[in-house]
Amino acid sequence: MSEQISSTSTDPALLTISDLRAGYGEITVLWGVDMTLQRGEITALIGSNGAGKSTLMRVLSGLNPVTGGGLMWEGRPLAASTPAQMLGLGIAHVPEGRRLFGAMSVEDNLLMGTYARRASQAEIRRDIDRIYTLFPRLRERRSQAAGTLSGGEQQMCAIGRGLMSAPTLLLIDELSLGLSPLLVEQLALALQQLNRDGLSLLVVEQDVITALELSTTAYVMDMGRIVRHGASPDLIRDPAIRQAYLGALTEA
Repeated sequence: MSEQISSTSTDPALLTISDLRAGYGEITVLWGVDMTLQRGEITALIGSNGAGKSTLMRVLSGLNPVTGGGLMWEGRPLAASTPAQMLGLGIAHVPEGRRLFGAMSVEDNLLMGTYARRASQAEIRRDIDRIYTLFPRLRERRSQAAGTLSGGEQQMCAIGRGLMSAPTLLLIDELSLGLSPLLVEQLALALQQLNRDGLSLLVVEQDVITALELSTTAYVMDMGRIVRHGASPDLIRDPAIRQAYLGALTEA
């Protein structure tokens, strides 16, 4: 496991979620969610299908409104509510299903991630080159239509597009969905490198082993509530977590 960056005890949390409630119209999905994301850490959010994980990601990226409770960004109340405002703060979202522009080239998809940035062409070119260094396959396929890429390559492109906004916090919803174990390992190594470079991440992941091995801290969500949280190495050894999410596995 890679060494990860730790904030000092005097630093405010990067993002504090307090008694958060949200949903869709009159349907409440999140019921009093409390979470703390520290700067420089990889945080995992795990839980079964329908637990509310993707809804929380949508709230944090401004796609769903908050109906109760609140958010604090670096110790200050967060009044931003739209995707553009959240992105302006430094929160970028890699959605479940990747949501690439299939007919556009890989490089044009990456450039779409810069639409809200005030950056020079030289800075944008530098950042694209960094992504090509992180994901060499994208450099090889930079002129190829994104819709013709393999699933793993599309996930690389989606992550790259998120990185092109120069985020402080990257939200990744279902990192491993539909991918082979080898590709998941490659993506996990890339995320660890980004974390070593200073990026904070919140990763939603149904593969509990992947999530807990990748992260520093993890939260367990069930029916729209956080039911357990702690250091990831502790949770991976927790008998209740193993019974609920790891099936027949009994040894760490």
